[in-house]
Amino acid sequence: MFPDLSEYKWIVPDFIWELDQHIDFEKLSKALPDAEELSKLLPDFEKLGESFSLLKGWFSTGHNLVSEVIGPSDLLLFLGPGGETAFKATDSQTFEGSEKQFKKGLLGELILLQEQIQQHEEEARRAAGNINMGTSQQHRKVSDKDKIDQLQEELLRNQLKYQRILERLEKENKDLRKLVLQKDDKGIHQRKLKKSLIDMYSEVLDILSDYDANYNTQDHLPRVVVVGDQSSGKTSVLEMIAQARIFPRGSGEMMTRSPVKVTLSEGPHHVAIFKDSSREFDLTKEADLAALRDEIEVRMRKSVKNGQTVSPETISLSVKGPGIQRMVLVDLPGVISTVTSGMAPDTKETIFNISKAYMLNPNAIILCIQDGSVDAERSIVTDLVSQMDPQGRRTIFVLTKVDLAEKNVASPNRIQQIIEGKLFPMKALGYFAVVTGKGNSNESIDSIKDYEEEFFQGSSLVKKGMLKAHQVTTKNLSLAVSDCFWKMVRESIEQQADAFKATRFNLETEWKNNYPRLRELDRNELFEKAKNEILDEVISLTQVTPKHWEEILQKTLWERVSTHVIENIYLPAAQTMNSGTFNTTVDIKLKQWTDKQLPNKAVEVAWETLQQEFSRFMTEQKGKHDDIFDKLKESVKEESIKRHKWNEQAEDSLRVIQHNTLEDRSISDKQQWDAAIHFMEDTLQSRLKDTESVIRDMVGPDWKERWTSWTSRAPEQHIRNETKTELEKMLKVNEDHPAYLANDEVTTVRKNLEARGVEVDPVLIKDTWHQVYRRHFLKSELEHCNHCRRGFYYYQRHFVDSELECNDVVLFWRIQRMLGITANTLRQQLINTEVRRLEKNVKEVLEDFAEDSDKKVTLLTGKRVQLAENLKKVREIQEKLEAFIEALHKEK
Repeated sequence: MFPDLSEYKWIVPDFIWELDQHIDFEKLSKALPDAEELSKLLPDFEKLGESFSLLKGWFSTGHNLVSEVIGPSDLLLFLGPGGETAFKATDSQTFEGSEKQFKKGLLGELILLQEQIQQHEEEARRAAGNINMGTSQQHRKVSDKDKIDQLQEELLRNQLKYQRILERLEKENKDLRKLVLQKDDKGIHQRKLKKSLIDMYSEVLDILSDYDANYNTQDHLPRVVVVGDQSSGKTSVLEMIAQARIFPRGSGEMMTRSPVKVTLSEGPHHVAIFKDSSREFDLTKEADLAALRDEIEVRMRKSVKNGQTVSPETISLSVKGPGIQRMVLVDLPGVISTVTSGMAPDTKETIFNISKAYMLNPNAIILCIQDGSVDAERSIVTDLVSQMDPQGRRTIFVLTKVDLAEKNVASPNRIQQIIEGKLFPMKALGYFAVVTGKGNSNESIDSIKDYEEEFFQGSSLVKKGMLKAHQVTTKNLSLAVSDCFWKMVRESIEQQADAFKATRFNLETEWKNNYPRLRELDRNELFEKAKNEILDEVISLTQVTPKHWEEILQKTLWERVSTHVIENIYLPAAQTMNSGTFNTTVDIKLKQWTDKQLPNKAVEVAWETLQQEFSRFMTEQKGKHDDIFDKLKESVKEESIKRHKWNEQAEDSLRVIQHNTLEDRSISDKQQWDAAIHFMEDTLQSRLKDTESVIRDMVGPDWKERWTSWTSRAPEQHIRNETKTELEKMLKVNEDHPAYLANDEVTTVRKNLEARGVEVDPVLIKDTWHQVYRRHFLKSELEHCNHCRRGFYYYQRHFVDSELECNDVVLFWRIQRMLGITANTLRQQLINTEVRRLEKNVKEVLEDFAEDSDKKVTLLTGKRVQLAENLKKVREIQEKLEAFIEALHKEK
């Protein structure tokens, strides 16, 4: 009859189990005496039996030891039918003399009380039989009724006394268990304790809550679903079970805005902790309790989306403490009958849908909370529960605020009808009546317990037998719910494990058929793979050659600034009459350009070049391309570029370098001179080509194109063509014509065109003149550039005694040299600073994305990802379930 003590092996220090490593037992056994000599040392077993009488003192004074070893729940194993102990049943002769001494202890008191209760029940039955006798025994009937009332009162007193003794034993056992757990918590033994059974089960539920049931494997694992009308005392009941005021409280307003899953388990300290947090809230301290309530309220409000009042998202919380019953409860938002102002219009339907979703689970235990202080006809939740569980096979009914009901209800029989399940249209496994306080939110759990016990001890409902002793107090409710929960778990866990095993097989088969050459990488593993690829591509930027950087930078920078140089510096200076004015104009305009625009434009070009090279490496396909990463890489690239800012001091240093470079006019050798002429020639050729393209669009197709393409000029194009011809005649007469057309010249051109029957506007003449003269000027400058090929000799002599002036070549040399030095400076900044800063930004972006689960779900999508995710979840669930089942069997 002794319990299995194998669970307490950890109490023995580790060195006991490791003695064979330090002591040679084989050598020791050889040194011991042989069996014959050893038998002489053994005690006389015949005399040993005479010492059994000493055990009687153990039973009278050792009830604490028994309580410590076997616990209160196993204490009843000592009691056999009729109050006899199990030990007495084994050998009545041995213990006959010690029975009276045994009954002097607490266990004896229990047995004597049980015998008295049985005797009173027997007398009550005999007296009840006398009531049914004939009219001739009326006087005896009255006396028997009095006797029955006396017996019932004495029976109730004995039951209460019996209950108090049991509670004392349980309290002593609770203190001992707390002491053992505290010793374990302080590290008295070195072995690591295994995870508790309820924690293992809660982990399975947490994984299931995140699992997307696309494969018809529904979550049918048991949990206790707490439902009730708003302000029915639902949350207070849960707090009494958890033994702490952990939930936000309000006066008549909705406080539970989302489901809260509470995992209750036994532990040395009364603490609470969220699933996704490491902070422990000490439930014995009011400050921590207030912080916990605030945190729950904040999480609830965060889970509620804009425009909504409640949310289906579950908040997971674990509560541990001495004497807490192990189970998993889900507190749901209270059911309402009317949507009030400030609530979303669909609040009522949303709460119904959330409640139904949890209650549809065929293995969910429904804890139906009903306010006893209001009329039963106002109940909403009972109809909902009866729809979900019409047979009442998994429903436990709880009537709250019984103290108020007893005062206010005119007919106490109505409460009895509720508890017996006759008033509401619903069935239940059990019916309980509880009191969860006097309505003061500042009451402690201990004071509520005392008030509840005191109330039921003096309640007429209990005295008159309307409520049975086992149907009252939250303590009895907690024990009953815990028993029902674990019974349901044991009955359903194997079936759920088989269902997930089948689902895993189906998913693995689907993967093999669709992706036979790919590893099963879930979303997090794919993200890590993409992260490494992106970081490798960023590192590749440091491998770009300096020559490549400078060529790209110089080319891009000239494309950006060439229009400004030609239109705002070169062409205005070229219109001057002598070289002195040309150089003065150039120097002034270059200084203004360097001070205001050039450094900033150069930094922009460098930054865009870095972006282009980074994008090229990111999109460049190396080997077999996996398009599953494309969206992630593009997002990382965009976010990194957005965060990257060029060093602000770079512009200042670059401005000084560019200014000094443009001030230098000394061309040292013929090679540089020829390079400048080539640069100038290419630039003018490009501008001439653009100008001719503009003129062609203005005048339309020429005669060849009109004949070959069957096209014709528009009326405006015809007018422009006639104007162009007239202006070209003017330039042939005066090739050195200035850039601007005088008013009298405009009038002359207009009259000549009118003489030919062409009506033209002066504005059109000036607009056409600008392009015609530009073409004429660029052609003349190209001829001049060709003449300057032999001008290096005259340049060295400062063009003394020479009609050839090549100051424009010097200008283009200065521009070309500035572009080269700027590109070199920007390249150094890129390699030495900006590439590393960009790499740092990329790492920060990847770290932010890694912590953002929603971001990963958005960027890593597709059937392959979802299938790998489901496989990972199902495997994890199956492994957790198998580990839980193994632990459950061991505990059983």
